[in-house]
Amino acid sequence: MLAAFADVSLLQLLLVAGVALLASVLGGVAGYGTGALMPLVLVPMVGAEPVVPMIAISALLTNTGRAAAFRRHVDVRRTLIVLAASIPTCIVSAYGYTKLTSAGAMLVIGTMLMATVPLRLFLKRRAITIGDRGLAVGGVGYGAAVGGTVGAGIILLSILMAAGLQSAAVVATDAAISIVIGLVRLAVFGLAGVVTAQVLAFALLIGLIAFPGAFFARALVERMPIHVHTAILDAVVLIGGAFLVIGAITR
Repeated sequence: MLAAFADVSLLQLLLVAGVALLASVLGGVAGYGTGALMPLVLVPMVGAEPVVPMIAISALLTNTGRAAAFRRHVDVRRTLIVLAASIPTCIVSAYGYTKLTSAGAMLVIGTMLMATVPLRLFLKRRAITIGDRGLAVGGVGYGAAVGGTVGAGIILLSILMAAGLQSAAVVATDAAISIVIGLVRLAVFGLAGVVTAQVLAFALLIGLIAFPGAFFARALVERMPIHVHTAILDAVVLIGGAFLVIGAITR
């Protein structure tokens, strides 16, 4: 497994670990972070192609911790509705991602990262409410986005809140859905042959470092208003996504 880090310096590994912890802490308060921040350090280091599989696998660890901590709050009915709607489109988009070139992967990741910021603001301002049918429609879109991109977690959070879930129920149900979706993505990426030793090594590093981040979240950022660190996260994601898109176009 250590051979997977052969071309990566100790400083780079420390950078990955630091960003993973930071992203996990931010995610513990803002509701998202890991999928939005990790590509900004991983793409320049290992290239664009393995980034989505890395984050998909590492997310299994972080979401398992959240699901265990909030298991009593999982809304099973809404979990099943979203999964039934999202799994087919997730499979298609995950398989499509494995066929992208390096430049194509960079373009997809960068564009999706930049899109998450206005999408989050739009959904928050509209305060849309939906029933089971709307939840299923949202699930189809979420599946299409999450299969082959990063940062799609904000879509899932938004449709769950629009369906009436609040507080711990949102965290728990989001985690339960994300675990199953993560397993589906892992299966697709595994069958496509893109889950290499390097992918597994970085995914485990990110997942293990990020796992305790949620428990530190409140203690570390309780003095910072949520709108402040959310604004910082938005700025970093927009700038980083723009650099990835420019890099893909100029390749």
